Amino acid sequence: MRVLHVAYQQLRRYGKTRVSWANKLTQGLIRNDHFVQVFSDRDVAAFEAFLGIRELGKKKANQRLIETVEAVEPDLMIVGHCDLITNETLALIRQRWPSIVMAHCNNDPLFVPSNVDRIRHRAEVVDAVFVSTGMPELKQFETSPARFYHMPNPVDASIETLDNSQRTDLPVDLLFCSNSNDFTQRRDIVVYLKEQLGDELNFNTPGSFGQSPVWGRDYERALADTRMGLNLNRQEGDYWYSSARMAQLAGSGILQFTHSAPKFDELLPAETLVYFDDMESLRDRIREFHHDDAKRQAWASRARTFFHEHMNSKLYAQYILECSLEMPLSHDYVWHREAF
Repeated sequence: MRVLHVAYQQLRRYGKTRVSWANKLTQGLIRNDHFVQVFSDRDVAAFEAFLGIRELGKKKANQRLIETVEAVEPDLMIVGHCDLITNETLALIRQRWPSIVMAHCNNDPLFVPSNVDRIRHRAEVVDAVFVSTGMPELKQFETSPARFYHMPNPVDASIETLDNSQRTDLPVDLLFCSNSNDFTQRRDIVVYLKEQLGDELNFNTPGSFGQSPVWGRDYERALADTRMGLNLNRQEGDYWYSSARMAQLAGSGILQFTHSAPKFDELLPAETLVYFDDMESLRDRIREFHHDDAKRQAWASRARTFFHEHMNSKLYAQYILECSLEMPLSHDYVWHREAF
């Protein structure tokens, strides 16, 4: 297949990037032998704009996308987080090239109201929508014209290369990396754990307590030193919703603690992730595994194996392609539920 993937590619970060699910999707498509052309709306807008002012390049970016479609003639066009591209442009592309199938992938949480609005907006012009929250929460979109599917956060064999489950010489006992305090009270949990566990273990918290967030290689180095990590979402409770942090920790063999409310125990095998219900139970479970390193290694190893075998970028990419094109599913995807 020929695929045009429209998403922010972080070109102007010059290597100091976030771990990108969009990049994993591109790599997965290529590893499945599909031709992929990427288009980074924000970067194109900045490159084309007067004085590099991105907002001034919005119109030009939409024009360049149309030119790219004409040049590539894709079978599938995947539209990710690319707010500079208008629905009017996508409608024009559909009018000129009616055979192109369009899909929207959205990896942001539904508890942010503006993201719900963005999904509804995109669903007006695409054939399929993939969201990183589980199907029960997606029922709010059942009157939209597009088909809706759940997609997970995948690991990638070239990115999640660590296996800390096999190491006992790791200097950091517990890690939590963050960079956003919007729509969340998770800092209260981190403060509580600092107070309760500060003298018992080495707790590293980039992005909190005056520490700078870490990106790129700095983030990779932080993971490389770590036994256990906190998977704290900005809000908890949406079915099967987690930030990409879940896959990054699990794929690196780092034991993670995650809230029980999203019901990941209905997706993942037992003794992989450690679930908690409140701050006290989280504290107690951290202590439990801190004092039983063999148990930490065993659980983290099972989680890593499961993610790399069943929730990797190749399966993730092929699922999005097959569902978008309404092809028979070639694999028993563990996260698949009936779409609407």
